[in-house]
Amino acid sequence: MMKFLQLFFISLVAFEHLYFMILELFYWDKPKGLKIFGNTLEKAKSSKVLAKNQGLYNGFLATGLYGQWLVKVTRLV
Repeated sequence: MMKFLQLFFISLVAFEHLYFMILELFYWDKPKGLKIFGNTLEKAKSSKVLAKNQGLYNGFLATGLYGQWLVKVTRLV
C-alpha cells in the first residue's frame, strides 16, 4: 500500500509540474494564462522570458519525477 501511495503522489506532483510548464512556456501571454496567473498583457509581455525560464525548470522537475516513478515501478516488477 505504501508503494502505491508513493507512486500516486510522485505522479500527482509530476503532473502538476508538467501542467505549469505548459502554462508558463506556451500560455503565459495568452488569455488563459493571463486569467490563471492574474497578469495584465503588458506585465506578461515584459516577464515572458522569466516565465519561459521557470517553465523549463518545471519541465526538468517533471522529468526527474517521472524518472523516479519509472525506477520505482521497475523495482516492483
